[in-house]
Amino acid sequence: MGSSRKQPFFCLKWPWLNNQNPQAPNVCTFQGPWLLKSLQNLGSIAFNSFDMFSKSSNSWINSFTHSPLYVRAGQNNNLKSKKRTLSPEEQGEAEQRAFASALASRKEATVIEFYSPKCSLCNSLIAFVTEVESRNSNWLNIVMADAENEKWLPELLHYDINYVPCFVLLDKDGKALGKTGIPSSRLHVVAGISHLLKMKRPLKKNS
Repeated sequence: MGSSRKQPFFCLKWPWLNNQNPQAPNVCTFQGPWLLKSLQNLGSIAFNSFDMFSKSSNSWINSFTHSPLYVRAGQNNNLKSKKRTLSPEEQGEAEQRAFASALASRKEATVIEFYSPKCSLCNSLIAFVTEVESRNSNWLNIVMADAENEKWLPELLHYDINYVPCFVLLDKDGKALGKTGIPSSRLHVVAGISHLLKMKRPLKKNS
């Protein structure tokens, strides 16, 4: 009963930190999709059922390749318009185009949401983040960055991103003003996002 491992809410270890804290609990090593690792243990299945299993597992892998995080309403149109599954390279390029477009819009603030496709907490925030961007679209952009995609490595190092989800607030010139802390719960992340937005939310003008 105690042998099953739950999917982590957030990850505290990245590929370039593999030699640090070797005994840290709940570490994500990013050595590959968990599904591919589990397939290695299926050698004991009877050969007469192997073909049927291979077909079903292949379709499962294809559907799992990328989380539907990038289909969030309000996120860049380049990502939403893609009906097929994007490759990691295409995903990274589309996200970075959205980031460049957000900064070019010169809105008061841009928030980068660093996430992982395997992060259940990240997925649970989709509706909330969508609503936040929709309600504040006159002064705020929110863009997404897959922390497991190597195209975001410069930003991961620059903003010192060691966990997901992590939200980084930028001003209209692209200067970082703050970021959310290590997430202990969904409520903690929501509070952190609200605190960031207060730093740049325009004051309401008295009529």
